[in-house]
Amino acid sequence: MIMNQTIVVTGGAGFIGSNFVNTWVALGLGKVITLDKLTYAGNMENLAQIASHPQHVFIQADIGDREAVRELLRVHQPTAVLNFAAESHVDRSIYGPDAFVQTNVVGTFNLLEEVRAYWQALPDAAQAAFRFLHVSTDEVYGTLSADAPAFTETHPYQPNSPYSASKAASDHLVRAYFHTYGLPTLTTNCSNNYGPYHFPEKLIPLVIHNALAGKALPIYGNGSHVRDWLYVEDHCHAIRAVLARGNVGETYNIGGCNEKTNLEVVHTLCDILDEAKPKAVGSYRDQITFVKDRPGHDQRYAIDASKIAGELGWTPTETFESGIRKTVHWYLNHADWVDNVTSGEYQHWLQKNYSARQAGAV
Repeated sequence: MIMNQTIVVTGGAGFIGSNFVNTWVALGLGKVITLDKLTYAGNMENLAQIASHPQHVFIQADIGDREAVRELLRVHQPTAVLNFAAESHVDRSIYGPDAFVQTNVVGTFNLLEEVRAYWQALPDAAQAAFRFLHVSTDEVYGTLSADAPAFTETHPYQPNSPYSASKAASDHLVRAYFHTYGLPTLTTNCSNNYGPYHFPEKLIPLVIHNALAGKALPIYGNGSHVRDWLYVEDHCHAIRAVLARGNVGETYNIGGCNEKTNLEVVHTLCDILDEAKPKAVGSYRDQITFVKDRPGHDQRYAIDASKIAGELGWTPTETFESGIRKTVHWYLNHADWVDNVTSGEYQHWLQKNYSARQAGAV
């Protein structure tokens, strides 16, 4: 167990980052400095339970703001920096790739430069103990055929969207800073996360939100795209294991061992909602609509997580069945949070992304 560290978490008001920060504080592992730009997916409500906690400090800034990062590092003297900050939605990257390059590539570069300068000025013992942990995605590996083996850490990078290409570039920068400068880095590549505080532009929270609102449940193509689903708390546990025991310079794949087609996921969500909050007439499955597929849509992702299991002893604790039930009930019990994040710009985005897609595509 990691104890009494001071860590910096970038992107800590976002989905995965806020789950990590909240759990770190709840476990009493030390002080957290959360750095977040608070774009549309960064939400202070995600951190409401620790808003006044003495072990948590929030700073609103961009990872690309080198002066802000430099001052944060000088004042708080962290033992680790964990980089969750990223533009992460493939659909948005298709419409506006610029933001993805600026945040994921240029932002990561600026963050690395400031962290390198900070680390190089530390005493020898503090240098040896310091870690920079970079959180990335399985999408950098590209796509898999139905019978291909799952992604391992040595799988070649073959990104197919502006999002995954920008994340691949950031991974390469982190690797270069380890090999060129000796910065003690760690990289994790995870499969699709789901759970509390997930911004409802992604499949699972979007379906829950639309189902309850009586709206169409849009599924790309024929719903056959396969993803490996990882409950967010399992992911946070894995990251803590990598931070505590991972070998510097290494990459660790983190997966949920739960491959499902998108149609299977939506059917499961509808069935749980039919039990938990039944409609007056019919099933939520009646709202399913197939829409035109997005360009360059990867067919299948799958993670081979045997390295982190063998070296660090981590395996997921949630099955998809247990995790998805927890997720649905969290959204049902946090209607105010959903209402607050699904107004304004969110509605504009849904209209932009889905209105032009031809209904009934298969």
